Amino acid sequence: MKELNIGQVITRYRRQKGVTQEELASYMGVSKASVSKWETGQSYPDITFLPQLAAYFNISVDELIGYEPQMEAADIRETYRYFCRQFAHKPFEEVYEECQEMVKKYYACFPFLFLMAYLYLNHHMLADSSERQHEVLAEAGRLFQRGKIECQDPGLAKESEYGEATVLLMQNRPAEVLELLGEKIRPLMQDADLIAQAYLMLGNHQAAARTKEIMLYQYLMGMLGQIPQLITAETSRPKKVEMLLDRALQLEKIFEADKLHPNSMALIYLAAAQFYIGAGEKEKTLEYLERYADMVGYFFPLELHGDSFFDRVEGWIEELELGNSAPRDAHLVKESIYQAVAENPLFAVLSGDERYEFIVKKIKGKLKMEENGHE
Repeated sequence: MKELNIGQVITRYRRQKGVTQEELASYMGVSKASVSKWETGQSYPDITFLPQLAAYFNISVDELIGYEPQMEAADIRETYRYFCRQFAHKPFEEVYEECQEMVKKYYACFPFLFLMAYLYLNHHMLADSSERQHEVLAEAGRLFQRGKIECQDPGLAKESEYGEATVLLMQNRPAEVLELLGEKIRPLMQDADLIAQAYLMLGNHQAAARTKEIMLYQYLMGMLGQIPQLITAETSRPKKVEMLLDRALQLEKIFEADKLHPNSMALIYLAAAQFYIGAGEKEKTLEYLERYADMVGYFFPLELHGDSFFDRVEGWIEELELGNSAPRDAHLVKESIYQAVAENPLFAVLSGDERYEFIVKKIKGKLKMEENGHE
């Protein structure tokens, strides 16, 4: 990420052109002292001089002032990671202000705006008040809307629309989500299927296999990711919930999902525990909380990855917006893992239960949390 530094640019191009400060000053109709001050950063050329200077050096005005409206993918990813770390350890408003300055600077870089919108979505809860949290969510929504409307990349525009819908849901505006996305469920990843077929027709079996494996990986992650919400939606059908959990456990065993994607399995176990506590089944609740606690050991390091079966997905993961990085800093993730059990009001009735208290201590021990009020 490059800051505006017109003085260094003028110096570099003047020297490349082989002219002195006096010669540049004569061309521009200013004093040698003025050019010297431009180059040392003591002052800046008048805005009306910029086109003339750019023409003299045969460069664009953007190049002259050192302004880059776009950011490289690696810089975008590192910027997201940087702000994740900042949000974990510094006051929210201080970091948010810094974020907003970057957003203004790269307001035409849509991949950057997309990730910044998700950064706000993933950290808005750190704001001091519910009103402020709502404002930050609204800003995330505006950034997603800008990407949806202005971005020329159809894929990113569509993802921005999904991001906007996510914000609407978090703002408790479900009717607007249905209006935005429609109610018809479309087939998933048709383009990837066509890409794989095209590779096969070209005789590139390795590329076809990689594409299909990536699709399978995404389908598995998607399937596991749907189960917690489906459990919540099926609370009136206990037998259906039991079927869901049985099949989730089979998937876990078949694909070793506890190690491949522990977050998904942990959320399934947490949803199951919440279902059973609501049904008044204490033993089942504790059973799934214990499973949740067992998952904690597989969480870190926080990164997407393949395994001996999914051995073609690593390169694809690196190509994602965040690569294999988590969307939040490890410190915040640890807090949320702990709070999901220890500070969940649904489990308050278990307070004082020896088995429950042991589970809480087990989670805390695995996370190596410092004593900070979580007694």
